[in-house]
Amino acid sequence: MTNGWIDIKNTDMMLIMGGNPAENHPCGFKWPLEAKRNRNAKMVVVDPRYTRTASTADLFLQIRAGTDIAFLGGLINYAIENDRIAKDYLLNYTNAAFVVREGFKLPEDGLFSGFDSNSQAYDKSSWNYEEGGDLSESSGAGRPSQKPGTSSATPPSLPASAAYDLALQHPRCVFQLLKKQYSRYTPEMVERITGIPRDQFLKAADLFTSIRKNGDMTKAATIIYAVGWTQHTFGSQIIRTAAMLQLLLGNVGRAGGGVNALRGHSNIQGATDMAGIFDNLPGYLKVPNPTDVDLTTYLKRTTPTASKPGPWQSFNYWSNTPKFTISFLMAMYGDAAKKQSDFAFHYLPKVDRNYSWTEIWDSMYRGLVKGIFAFGMNGVMIGPDQQKNIDALKKADWLVVGEIYPDETSEFWRAPGITADEMKKINTSVYRLPCAGFAEKDGSMTNSARWLQWKNVALPPPGDARLDQDIVAQIFLRVRELYRKEGGKFPDPILNLTWPYTDPEHPALADLAMEINGKALADLTDPATKQSLRAGQQLPGFAWLRDDGTTSCGNWIYSGSWTEAGPQFARRGTDDPSGLGIYPNWAWSWPANRRVMYNRASCDPSGKPWDPDRRQVWWSDAAQRWVGNDIPDFKPDSHPKDHMGPFIMNPEGVGRIFVPLAGMADGPFPEHYEPVESPVQNPLHPNQSTSPVVKKFTTPADKFGSVEQGFNVVCTTYRLTEHYHYWTKNNPMNVQLIPEPFIEIPVELANEMGVRGGEKIKVTSARGSYVAKAFVTRRIKPMTIDGKKVYQIGVPIHQGFRGIQEDAERNARTPINLLTPTVYDANAYTPEFKGFLVKVEKV
Repeated sequence: MTNGWIDIKNTDMMLIMGGNPAENHPCGFKWPLEAKRNRNAKMVVVDPRYTRTASTADLFLQIRAGTDIAFLGGLINYAIENDRIAKDYLLNYTNAAFVVREGFKLPEDGLFSGFDSNSQAYDKSSWNYEEGGDLSESSGAGRPSQKPGTSSATPPSLPASAAYDLALQHPRCVFQLLKKQYSRYTPEMVERITGIPRDQFLKAADLFTSIRKNGDMTKAATIIYAVGWTQHTFGSQIIRTAAMLQLLLGNVGRAGGGVNALRGHSNIQGATDMAGIFDNLPGYLKVPNPTDVDLTTYLKRTTPTASKPGPWQSFNYWSNTPKFTISFLMAMYGDAAKKQSDFAFHYLPKVDRNYSWTEIWDSMYRGLVKGIFAFGMNGVMIGPDQQKNIDALKKADWLVVGEIYPDETSEFWRAPGITADEMKKINTSVYRLPCAGFAEKDGSMTNSARWLQWKNVALPPPGDARLDQDIVAQIFLRVRELYRKEGGKFPDPILNLTWPYTDPEHPALADLAMEINGKALADLTDPATKQSLRAGQQLPGFAWLRDDGTTSCGNWIYSGSWTEAGPQFARRGTDDPSGLGIYPNWAWSWPANRRVMYNRASCDPSGKPWDPDRRQVWWSDAAQRWVGNDIPDFKPDSHPKDHMGPFIMNPEGVGRIFVPLAGMADGPFPEHYEPVESPVQNPLHPNQSTSPVVKKFTTPADKFGSVEQGFNVVCTTYRLTEHYHYWTKNNPMNVQLIPEPFIEIPVELANEMGVRGGEKIKVTSARGSYVAKAFVTRRIKPMTIDGKKVYQIGVPIHQGFRGIQEDAERNARTPINLLTPTVYDANAYTPEFKGFLVKVEKV
């Protein structure tokens, strides 16, 4: 979330897509309802199903699953055509005025410039800014530029001085390219792709953009989404489109605005912050790759330099990457991280390929991965194409599962359909380690709003169950002892890893939290404030980090969370002086306890709030610095006349409507592509219907369906309030509420099939079948897609072959991911769960 849960109460307009917070985030949903009640805020809900969230909306639109970019692109087109844009914000706070280099091509035929069909990837050298100055008086093509394909041996980089046109009229300025890109997304085209009738789309577009009617800048709108956006092969680009729309309308950085992701677990945000994904280090530092032969090379590759119009300023906060990285290395390797040894940089793994979740399981299926640790991760249930995952585990040598219940992963060998004779042929050794439940351990969780909140132990783990960190610590210490005794190919990173915990076999999470926050390794003095720290003291925040080895920090964005004053995330102050729901003394929000990111953009270029009634931060002439109710997300003493951009993490200092170079794998602007399995060809460009960079796996298990094969119904998956993913089917109360699976189908489809509610039906994809009772509903209606009648159905995700065996004889106990395809987003590598083809039959 750029903002936070409570901040939603400040909004004037909500667009909720790809999420169903009334059912999946019921506690948090009180804030949208408060905005409706207290501010008369309007709510637009767009979803394949009429949900409980939709029942509270001012306007509901049913959309075909997987067509969100077409809808959002239509909103962008509508806002531009009807002059409902934040002009000053757009000009000063985004790259709308930046001129793109000659040779860049928009995807009228489905392909951006630079596509290589052999590698199935783009040469992105044309996705860059023109070098130069002010082109405001020029209407031509600008200065000659390097053409695609003629780049030098060094990778292309952003120009230090980007060409720009403050009149926004240059044909290659970002605004004109944006306008041209989405001019194709007319209301008629939106209807053809999404199934939303033209008049309904126009009603939604008029309502959502009405906050900018007649140039009004006092109002703010928020966009709220969840995994209904992320779990597509183009999920990252859906979110990009939403961000672009919010930049165009001037809603980012403002109270009641932003782009707000609803996390599906209590600590998903914390998991990504701490590098729960393969291509990041903690704090979103980039992982080294084999070309990074030393620390200097790595830092040169990963530390951006400013790229902006000459007269403007950019804080370019990622220029501090050396401080963040070296402090991280000091936390990892301690005494072994010396300047003369490159701060032990060579100890870090150099990632040479894609190690995302789907790739790991595909490699196991191919026999390349021999074993896996699965802690709190039910791989059989959560991954696409469940049968492929089961077959992958059959080929593994060993499997270690840490859980509180026996799950489908630890008992993959007992999946429905596996006979006793087949079980005897499975040679995978399975080790089940009983772990502690969430109430049996302390620690912090980081919620959707980026709040770190400490929780205490409610009761000890039962029986032989152990704390997760104890299990990990004891395995590590034994592995390290083996390296110490027996040696190995490269034992140094294992032998020299710091392990500074009071009880090495039972590390206290408080010790880890302090290590993550960081400490001074030498006496330090801040040259600006003259404040001093003694060696060994906790750091007040990431501004203290150094690149000379005198500070250690496990994660720079969490620095400030456990200071000399104690654990800031354990605070429970309920004061809210501003009335905006900031609650500065409740818990701690990264970064720097800031509640709304990019909040400099809540003010006009002169430093005055766009809306005086919702003042977040502002420029104080008296103090000659930025002050406010929130922590300013900005250089504190940067005078407004300096024209420093508010988006301090970007090299440009401004929000990116156009993403240059390697920022995105599939295009600098989002483009609508059909899901890999779709009932129609792409109306925008039928010859390039799907994204050209989406990878299709090629094992015998990887099958894809088409309408010609009889797969003509769109299927999507979703969660229920009564169940929490795959855990609560072990809880009698939850099982009593929802004891068996069901398939939600439109009444019109049921009538065609001769099916009544409660009768069993079979849903089949190219990969498998799923049998359950039909839940006949009017919440999903048939749609007209490019002139063709299309049905959609929905299936909850929770059921599996483990858990309480209530009604077992009436339950096929098959997981829904038997049906989903093994394809993923080219940027975030999230699999496709929300839009694929099936056929539906009466049993």
